[in-house]
Amino acid sequence: MRQSRRTVRIAGCCAVLALTAATTAACGGDSGGGSGSHSLELVTGVKSDPFYITMACAAQQEARKRGVKLTVNGSAQWDVSVQRPIIDSVAATHPDGLLISPVDTAALTPALQQMQGAGTKIVLVDTDVSDSSVGVSRISSDNEAGGRTAAKALAQLMGDKGSAIVISVKPGVSTTDARIKGFTDEMKQNHPGITLLPVLYDNDLPATAASQIQSTLAAHPDLGGVFAGNTNTAQGISTGLQAAGRQGKVKVAAFDAEPDEITSLTSGTLDVLVAQDPGAIGRQGVDQALAAIDKKQVTAHIGTDMVAITKANMNQPGIRKYYYQAAC
Repeated sequence: MRQSRRTVRIAGCCAVLALTAATTAACGGDSGGGSGSHSLELVTGVKSDPFYITMACAAQQEARKRGVKLTVNGSAQWDVSVQRPIIDSVAATHPDGLLISPVDTAALTPALQQMQGAGTKIVLVDTDVSDSSVGVSRISSDNEAGGRTAAKALAQLMGDKGSAIVISVKPGVSTTDARIKGFTDEMKQNHPGITLLPVLYDNDLPATAASQIQSTLAAHPDLGGVFAGNTNTAQGISTGLQAAGRQGKVKVAAFDAEPDEITSLTSGTLDVLVAQDPGAIGRQGVDQALAAIDKKQVTAHIGTDMVAITKANMNQPGIRKYYYQAAC
């Protein structure tokens, strides 16, 4: 998911990261027609996460448009031990194509290689694996650039002073690792007045994130900013700040734009949301899988748009389309 990086600017209240395909196996997948005999599977990272719900809804809509069958499954939590049995179950059905958001960059590679060797065309959506031989296409946001966007916005809100912390899911997740890298690089390179505290990991549990932010506040009274690596973390941070009576005083930049995050942005608990376009990832995933199955041109790497949402711009028509869905 390493696309070419582009300079990100927050102009006024909104910054759109227009990302394009970085590497192509050819000129792009064909978007017309599909064979009803093709079978596709989508395995998301966490099935209850609005990001993945939005992706799945768009993928299902695209599959219906293309006349193919798409079955959606997903992990109950972000854990290799939970996702591996799902992959094994899908492999037993020998689908023509698999769209998958692997929850680890390495641990699931052998299972995916085995499926690929058996003839299933694999498209990595949102997250990826380190082994470049896995997958005919990789589709995601430029998460490192998104992390830089979050850092710039947060530094401005903090007045370029005080301490800041990143709370994220766990190490070894391609997307959130990239966000942390972009955030920390931007802070260290361009905001020397801000002290970065060690990264904390909450294992994708909001209650843990809430506890962590309260403990951090107790140990570092000058805490001025927090970067939440994903939706569940942002939810926990919002809860923790409210419990500590620091809502609005500690500035928060978060990834994604799920319903609870939009509510927190409205109330002032969150200050900036770096929203992705999971619907586009789902649609492109179906198209690229079908292109590979039909032996047509496939785009090897595709980057999708992101936008910075603030309270000031959140109701603009061009912004609202980036809000995530809780159901289809």
